[in-house]
Amino acid sequence: MRKVLVNIARVVLAVVLIFSGFVKAVDPMGTQYKMADYLEALHLAPYIHDAMTLGAAILLSAFEFSLGTFLLLAIRRRMVSLLTLILFLVMTPLTLWLALANPVSDCGCFGDAVVLTNWQTFWKNAVLLAMAVLIWRHPLDMYRFVSKSNQWIVINYTAIFILVVSGWSLYDLPYFDFRPYHIGANIRQGMEIPDDAEQPRFETTFIMEKNGERREFTTDNYPDSTWTFIDSKTVQLSEGYVPPIHDFSMTRVSDGTDITDSLLSLSGYAFLLVSPQLTKADAGHVDLINQLYEYAQDNGYPFYTLTASGKQDIRHWCDYTGAEYPFCFTDETTLKTIVRSNPGLLLLKGGTIIRKWSCNGLPTLGDAELEQPLERLKIGQMPEDAIPAKLLVILLWYVLPLALLVLADRLWAWSRWDKKEKNIINNVYQHFNSNNNMRKKIVAGNWKMNLNLQEGIALAKELNEALTADKPNCGVIICTPFIHLASVAGVIDQNIIGLGAENCADKEKGAFTGEVSAEMVKSTGAQYVILGHSERREYYKETPEILKEKVLLALKNGLKVIFCIGETLAEREANKQNEVVKAELEGSVFNLSEANFKNIVIAYEPIWAIGTGKTATAEQAEEIHAYIRSIVAEKYGQAVADDTSILYGGSCKASNAPELFAKPDIDGGLIGGASLKCADFKGIIDAWK
Repeated sequence: MRKVLVNIARVVLAVVLIFSGFVKAVDPMGTQYKMADYLEALHLAPYIHDAMTLGAAILLSAFEFSLGTFLLLAIRRRMVSLLTLILFLVMTPLTLWLALANPVSDCGCFGDAVVLTNWQTFWKNAVLLAMAVLIWRHPLDMYRFVSKSNQWIVINYTAIFILVVSGWSLYDLPYFDFRPYHIGANIRQGMEIPDDAEQPRFETTFIMEKNGERREFTTDNYPDSTWTFIDSKTVQLSEGYVPPIHDFSMTRVSDGTDITDSLLSLSGYAFLLVSPQLTKADAGHVDLINQLYEYAQDNGYPFYTLTASGKQDIRHWCDYTGAEYPFCFTDETTLKTIVRSNPGLLLLKGGTIIRKWSCNGLPTLGDAELEQPLERLKIGQMPEDAIPAKLLVILLWYVLPLALLVLADRLWAWSRWDKKEKNIINNVYQHFNSNNNMRKKIVAGNWKMNLNLQEGIALAKELNEALTADKPNCGVIICTPFIHLASVAGVIDQNIIGLGAENCADKEKGAFTGEVSAEMVKSTGAQYVILGHSERREYYKETPEILKEKVLLALKNGLKVIFCIGETLAEREANKQNEVVKAELEGSVFNLSEANFKNIVIAYEPIWAIGTGKTATAEQAEEIHAYIRSIVAEKYGQAVADDTSILYGGSCKASNAPELFAKPDIDGGLIGGASLKCADFKGIIDAWK
């Protein structure tokens, strides 16, 4: 049930973030304007340059869209779930402030596509925050659609795609237009209020006085004439219906005449050049604008420039560009809403917007076309519905490539799973036939002389968290330097991770400076100890007799022993590996009783493959593991042999562990360098899955 809930939450969050990021990306200037509203409410607008808010708008949209995609496909699950949680930990308090203080009318989280009230936005974010907490707590419950090795493709392609969408929308116009001034919208109709629409409601309160007593009355209980009127106040109870277009007007600069109705009443064409602020307008296309104005004059089409700039700025623009077209005053916010370009151009017919252009995409009419009226030109006709074509472009350029990647990746993963499943079935079958299916599977880490105390504790914590979140299918042991043992014992759950030492003394106690006894090891909370490692045999000249004493003392103090055996390269090349491992077992552990021997885990480590990068093939490893099990059976019987875990300890990695562990007589690994990083070590542990 938990996994079901996590994946439902993951899909909901992904859809919301993808939609939110995309609608911001297709209208980066709209997101910039909303950010400017926030800064204005916080009194920070004078200190933040427009370029910074535009850059922030682009990055925010890319972040949300990418985060949503990564959640949907379960890319970098831990990091993405943490980033999602941080996002909503920031946004939820922010939207609570918006709901309480109401500094802006809506938060703009979905741009102009979906407008929510501030309280609706807060409750939406509160629910999403709860979902973000859930996936953060259980990130590995999210089903992965793309293998780890292929996730970089999704990461880079998603980032490039959404940045290109934002860049194109900035250069041209928003790829999708969700505003009331979209192509096909009739401005006059957008300003109309239906007869049955809800009207705004007001309540007036009258303050009256009589015989020194003051009371408040409404129109419903207005008193008689014996009361004296003192004051009144009117409060708006509800806003009522607000038409999509409620702030469009055109006041001619030259004489102050409002020409809104006369323009919208025209049955023919009209050009509107839109520039919220002429001082910030791109003057790189003024020649083409002047040419279009001349074309409009020649064909009798009205041509007006709508601006919120003052008369001085208008005069400066005319002097600089040679403009002769008339100007009208219009509200700046309205102009920014009409077209996301400064300047931008609209073509109206009968009050309906049939074309919109940014300054970078103005129509370039050839000399021959200039003599033709708009009725005969393609740009003079209402374009066909472009939404299906635009959706198809998104499908072909983004959704389809990712879908093909997911399909190919899952087919590849399935083929690997199928191969592994066959190995597992074969393994189980052999184990069943050998009556050894209860033998414990183990992955043990040998840190050797690496990591200071702080680094060791940090690694142990990280590994403990990872395996708590994603339970292993095998026994896991970490064998640390002596100085780590007590501290690490306090930060791991030994029901999940066993703790062991890398060595112990061959003396019980006494004046042996620098030695650590088996009793001391046990007192730290450790359960295991590695004995007979090839490095101890070679560098510290530990003989079979010394190791025999160590094994006895370890078992006496309740420690389980991971006993290492293995041959050198010369012995392998001389085909003496069987003789070597048998002698090492006979010299140090075959003296034990059957009951004590059950506390021995054997680790076969081909010395020639330790730290060299060389690895025995799975077949070589299986062959000698089977031999070791056979000599254990000769000594203690088949039942004990079948119950003895034999680990492989020669450069085992996440890449070769599945193949090694699929062999019937290989029960896990004793891992060196790869156990020093959580991800590497867990990759080997996960081979048992």
